[in-house]
Amino acid sequence: MAAPLDTPGTLRGILLAIFVLGAVGTAGELLLVGHYEDPWQWLPLALLGAGLLALAAYGVTRSRLALLAFRGVMVLLPPSALVGLILHYRANTEFALESHPDLTAGALLWEAVQGTAPPTLAPGAMILLGLAGLGYTYRHPRMNPRLGSPAEAEPPSRFIG
Repeated sequence: MAAPLDTPGTLRGILLAIFVLGAVGTAGELLLVGHYEDPWQWLPLALLGAGLLALAAYGVTRSRLALLAFRGVMVLLPPSALVGLILHYRANTEFALESHPDLTAGALLWEAVQGTAPPTLAPGAMILLGLAGLGYTYRHPRMNPRLGSPAEAEPPSRFIG
C-alpha cells in the first residue's frame, strides 16, 4: 500500500525550491550585471545571501531559531523590493528627463516604467521570493513548539521541509 500524500509538505517543498532557485538565479544575475556599485545596490544581495544562509543553517541544525531567522529575512524582502522599485524609477526618470526635458508627467511616467537600464519593475522579483519563503514557513511543523519532539512534528521529506 502506498503511503498517503503529505500535501502540505509537498507544497512546502515546492515553495522552498522556488525560493532557492529564484534566490540563486537573482543573486547571480545581480552579480553578473555589477549590481554592487553603491550601498543601496548591496541590499538585495545581502538579503538573498542572508536568506540562503539561514536556510542552510536550518538544513544543518533543524533548529527553530534558524527557521525564524529565515522567516525574518523573508519579511524584509517585499519592503526591499519597494525600495528598489523607487530607486530604479528615479534613475529612469532622471535619464528620461535628460533625454527629453519637455516630457509631460504622464509621458515621463510611461518612459520611466518602460526603462531598461535599470529595469524599473525588476525588483518586484524580491516580493515573489519573499512570499515563497514565507509560504515555506507557514504552519511549518518546527514553528509550533507545542507539537512535541521534532521527530514527531516533522514527517520525512525529500526537501529540507
